[in-house]
Amino acid sequence: MTTPASLKYTKSHEWLKQETDGTVTVGITHHAQEMLGDLVFVEIPAVGRRLKQGEECAVVESVKAASDVYAPLSGEVVAANAELADAPEQINADAYAAWMFKLKPDNPGELAGLLDAAAYQAIAEAEKH
Repeated sequence: MTTPASLKYTKSHEWLKQETDGTVTVGITHHAQEMLGDLVFVEIPAVGRRLKQGEECAVVESVKAASDVYAPLSGEVVAANAELADAPEQINADAYAAWMFKLKPDNPGELAGLLDAAAYQAIAEAEKH
């Protein structure tokens, strides 16, 4: 699976897509779901919740392990993908289509500190060895 160049990434394996309305869509990367294995449970943040960059805000659980998901930016959760509660395997099927939540950033300048696809790919590759 390629790492889409149109997205931004975090060292903790979240992806972000900047939307035209100023919000960002957030999910976990293909590499993250691959390392976890078959997902059996996803907990997402509630709409209206305020997050700080780097804060634990969601959980993904597989048959092998549980992993926290961190807020890539500070802001307010404006949408949550409730379908994942009943079908967490959507993330395994296509991690870049199965978004977890949408965030209205407090400080769009925080985006500058995120990784591009090449930088993220280098981190993911290093973890495989």
